[in-house]
Amino acid sequence: MRAILFDLDGTLTNTLQDIADAMNRALTLHHLPVWETDDYRYLVGNGARVLARRAVRDRQELAEAVLKDYQAWYQDHALVTTHPYAGMPELLRELRQRGIPLCVLSNKPDADTRHVVAHFFPEIDFACVRGQMPGVPVKPDPSAALAIAESLAIAPADFLYLGDTAVDMTCARAAGMHPVGVLWGFREEKELVDSGAELLIREPMELLEHIG
Repeated sequence: MRAILFDLDGTLTNTLQDIADAMNRALTLHHLPVWETDDYRYLVGNGARVLARRAVRDRQELAEAVLKDYQAWYQDHALVTTHPYAGMPELLRELRQRGIPLCVLSNKPDADTRHVVAHFFPEIDFACVRGQMPGVPVKPDPSAALAIAESLAIAPADFLYLGDTAVDMTCARAAGMHPVGVLWGFREEKELVDSGAELLIREPMELLEHIG
């Protein structure tokens, strides 16, 4: 293991309430029913456009308009209730002290990804932070993960990939990285196991026990 790639939402930070609030606001603007915050655990994960399509239910003709209103609000309200998971800042600091390159890959839009990471982890020198970018397929497509590995000149097989959903485990496997499922995030243990997690951890600092 020479590098670690982290998902963002549900892995580094708990972003669920801010996402739910922004999307429910957008739905209300278009006179659509809202969702409970807990429902968003399964609505998120595949990028903002898919989130909007899921959120509007059978009103797919409104998905793009809802997406636009969601993104306009969220970009200025992404830090209201969002916070790092307990133990995550300490884990990141320890990994950097050991000289391990750290990367972030999210299906959240690239600007939002960089904004959240820079705000909550300003002292961490990430080797790469990348969100969803135009023309690049979102996870679980491995293209972005492979591009990160190439940019660091580190073989994908030398990466651990930490995530909280099947999207992340599938992306890691497709990229030839080692998928590590985190149990503090948005999804359940069974989903992570069924989608190929090689290791499950229940709290961030537990990772140190497995990397020597």
